[in-house]
Amino acid sequence: MVTVNTFKENKGKKKMTMITAYDYLTAKNIDEAGIDAILVGDSLGMVMLGYPDTLAVTMEDMIHHGKAVVRGVKNTFVVVDMPFMSYQASKEEAIRNAGRLMKETGCQAVKIEGAYIDEIKAITRAGIPVVGHLGLTPQSVNSMGGYKVQAKQKESAIKLINDCIALQEAGCFAITLECVPRRIAEYITKILHISTIGIGASNECDCQVLVWQDMTGYSNNEPAKFVKKFANLHDEEVKAFSEYKREVEAMEYPSKEHTYMISDDVYNEVMKEVEGK
Repeated sequence: MVTVNTFKENKGKKKMTMITAYDYLTAKNIDEAGIDAILVGDSLGMVMLGYPDTLAVTMEDMIHHGKAVVRGVKNTFVVVDMPFMSYQASKEEAIRNAGRLMKETGCQAVKIEGAYIDEIKAITRAGIPVVGHLGLTPQSVNSMGGYKVQAKQKESAIKLINDCIALQEAGCFAITLECVPRRIAEYITKILHISTIGIGASNECDCQVLVWQDMTGYSNNEPAKFVKKFANLHDEEVKAFSEYKREVEAMEYPSKEHTYMISDDVYNEVMKEVEGK
């Protein structure tokens, strides 16, 4: 079973894998494939609920989907995102909401976007493992002016490096780096003794994470540059739905092999009874 210690032990020795998922059946499949970790991301707001961004996602949403994922795994480590405004207001609220996520979902860690040092210190002191998240932080998309690569300029790159060090000192056992230039991600991974989790941050990171709908081509949306499609489930699913429609309309489905039968003798007895013959 993967634990926080697995991340520490594999640092610099073995690359790890994480997939973002939101439901029981997908979690079962990920666990069966031997993936190290699942992130129940607040991206569920867009992927599962159709919101334009992650800002409308609630604690109840995260708990609902987090519980479903945890029920589907045996060995895979589960991290659940803390949604927008569930930790920013105060340390007390941050601890309370992190505790809710842990207790009500059964997950092994929570993830927090941004350099909320005091809040992360308070949460880790309470015994709750925390994954940090820097670079492109979708909950701050409005202040960032959109979904853009981060740390491309001198000042922002230096700030990112310093923030990563601060998150490590605050108690994070891993930090997600999203949309960060390769050389910056490589340097951060080298200087930290905790794991880096890359999404659009190169293979220099200790672990990689992708959203399952993106990496399997389940969505027909244009993927980000860092996404590789390992399958094309969208076309396969649409093909299956279309074929189902065709066969039903042509009365090819359900065929005899998909139908439950009754013996002639029993049927005749039933008809005799109901029709009074």
